[in-house]
Amino acid sequence: MISDAYLNTMVNRFHILEVVGCCDRNPSKAERTAERYNIKVLSMEEIIADNTIEIVVNLTAPTAHYSVVKQLLEAGKHVYTEKVLANELEEAAELVRIANENNLYLGVAPDTFLGASIQTARYVVESGMIGKVTSFHCALNRDISLFAEHSPFASKPGAGIGFDVGIYYLTAMLSILGPVKEVSGITKTLNKDRQHYFIEKLGEPYELQCENLMSSTLEFECGAIGSMLFDSNSILIIPERPMLVLYGTNGIMYMSDPNLFGGEVSIILKGNTEPMVIQQSHAFTGESRGLGVAEMAWSMRKGRVNRASKEMAYHALEVLHSIVLSGEKKQHIALKSTFANTPPIPRGYLDSTYFNSQEESGLAY
Repeated sequence: MISDAYLNTMVNRFHILEVVGCCDRNPSKAERTAERYNIKVLSMEEIIADNTIEIVVNLTAPTAHYSVVKQLLEAGKHVYTEKVLANELEEAAELVRIANENNLYLGVAPDTFLGASIQTARYVVESGMIGKVTSFHCALNRDISLFAEHSPFASKPGAGIGFDVGIYYLTAMLSILGPVKEVSGITKTLNKDRQHYFIEKLGEPYELQCENLMSSTLEFECGAIGSMLFDSNSILIIPERPMLVLYGTNGIMYMSDPNLFGGEVSIILKGNTEPMVIQQSHAFTGESRGLGVAEMAWSMRKGRVNRASKEMAYHALEVLHSIVLSGEKKQHIALKSTFANTPPIPRGYLDSTYFNSQEESGLAY
């Protein structure tokens, strides 16, 4: 379902990428996609056997991430995968280990934090404009019934509100504030037994197998403390109206939907009462899924760590699992993993449809 968003970007915008083929367990879908983008239909066996294919982008459902990514890594392929890295923390740890042992790149969505909005927000924080960040708050509401109707995987393990959508908010916070030290939380699955109400399956029962309510408190290693609340038992408002706020000693910063690459960043500085919109300091304001793939390709050529790194992705997954564990054990959970934050995307590059000059808006740096 997300392949068009990726392919539009990967095929048309980044000269570092040459998309050669696609694979799907449904051959007719693969054929339609291949025709649309003038690429080949390939089997997994053909992908693995082709030594000219360096990166494989995995857009399968979360339940398939572990097996697909492991097969590709063991075949010597660099992999960029949709979020989350794997459903289970132990599986994710194994994938990180295999990648490290084989000196392979493993990139993980979301890559929206590389877009103009969150990069601008990071620039504001690192410039000291709002002072030291002391706390934050994230909140999002959705209607799981609507998503489960359109996307059957939305009711399966790994597709709950925290792991499927909350990961965007968490990744934004990690990219700005760094690693998390300790968490506490509560998760619930309300009304597990449901019925389809669309005409095609009207009245047919189905079961929610993932959380649809997650509330947590996080303490970051930098000292900031804050809350995240994700609720998919509410209503769907389009466009969504999430809340993502950072509170600093000299000001407050309001951010836009971290599921998007662009969006308004505004601040209220000490002594003022009205927010001021910050002119965006970075490129990639529009839909740019696949940006993380291009950035990883540049990292491979330059011999550096990619920004949408497996270490940050594993840490994010551990945070989410620790929130679940905290609710079960009724206690605070200390994080075992950490990660080194990578440099921001360089400023001063123009956002445009094509990045065939200036080394694609700074991705090479």
